[in-house]
Amino acid sequence: MFVDSHCHLNFPELKTQIVEIRAAMQLARVSHAMVISTTLEEFPSVHEMAMSHENFWATVGVHPDNETTQDGVRILEPTVDDLLARASLPKVVGIGETGLDYYRLAGRSIADMEWQRNRFRTHIHAAQACQKPLIIHTRNASDDTIAILKEMKEDGTSGAAGGVFHCFTETVEVARAALDLGFYISFSGILTFKNAQSIRDAADFVPLDRCLIETDSPYLAPSPYRGKTNTPAYVPYVAAELAKVKHQSVEAIARITADNYFELFSGAVR
Repeated sequence: MFVDSHCHLNFPELKTQIVEIRAAMQLARVSHAMVISTTLEEFPSVHEMAMSHENFWATVGVHPDNETTQDGVRILEPTVDDLLARASLPKVVGIGETGLDYYRLAGRSIADMEWQRNRFRTHIHAAQACQKPLIIHTRNASDDTIAILKEMKEDGTSGAAGGVFHCFTETVEVARAALDLGFYISFSGILTFKNAQSIRDAADFVPLDRCLIETDSPYLAPSPYRGKTNTPAYVPYVAAELAKVKHQSVEAIARITADNYFELFSGAVR
């Protein structure tokens, strides 16, 4: 059985199709999925989805790229208490999606993004307090992401929360730094793209016992579905590409990445 370690099933593209998505997951032998929170406003829908389906689990967090809603209204900025209160609810097993994203600076400098760095620190404080793993998003910001994790003593020592660098698109050097801090690395459908050799190189470098697989659906559908709406039923395509990189069977990749998922997210149940 395969596990999708990161998806957004509450997003508009997917939430009205859960019956069909679950049926497709069953046919594709995808047994579990982690539904990821990106704002406090959407958390109730994330949590409700996890509570409604025994094989779905949830996280709580505010994505680093979210400043306002689609209507331009400022989103709720999380406090440690906000995150801890939600993390204490049943089936909430991780803190995030959190991290740093400098891809869309919109005329601002990296110095102007201190609000993002402070939000990241808030999530790390919460994760350490409740001892639930972090789901890290980093884009064009790997140096600062690693630096803040080190600053916050997320180095695998006592009190660290640990976690996963999701949808990994960075270099082997960044993978090495994340691994040195005790983090897992998760690969998405990007791994299957023709122009993603650098990511396949990183996947080759990461030990199998630190690998996860994900869809990040509804985004980043793997080949041969690139450009279409993604769902957890497509995570076996990521596993198949990782199997090629690692010279393993797809069945072995499914088993190992599922074991890694349940090892990391110890609150989730098979």
